[in-house]
Amino acid sequence: MHNIAQDLLDALQATPEIVEALLDDCTQEQATAARGGDEGWSIVEVVCHLRDAEEQALSRMRLMRDNAHPVIVAYDQDLWARERNYSEASLREVLAAFNRFRAQHVTELAQLSPQEWERTGQHEEQGTITISSHTLHMVSHDTLHAAQIARQLKSVTLP
Repeated sequence: MHNIAQDLLDALQATPEIVEALLDDCTQEQATAARGGDEGWSIVEVVCHLRDAEEQALSRMRLMRDNAHPVIVAYDQDLWARERNYSEASLREVLAAFNRFRAQHVTELAQLSPQEWERTGQHEEQGTITISSHTLHMVSHDTLHAAQIARQLKSVTLP
């Protein structure tokens, strides 16, 4: 039988390594120039989005872990991109921040009991979610954006 919690943790832990490998030879200028995806974001902006989504995921997990069926507030990713000035961010600093949030998130998820993985929250847009279903969403989110970064890298010349 599969250990779903461990599979989710393994997938979450893999993303920073995947993104780091994709961006290993990518300069700030290339990461700013390579645009794509539904939002038309540069790679830097995508990594900012990953960082902020991870910060939110950690916060949401804690909210569900520590409270009985809390309300999970939605956020406007485009507003954040403007307010947080994604386009001017340092690729390496943002990537390091994403990695820190992810490491903390994985550490805290690994301490959950099987029952805690099923704690719920009421998401404003998605309805009832669990820590487990939200973590699965984040794994999918990671995969989509890693693929987006890979596609965008094809549009720039790397050294």
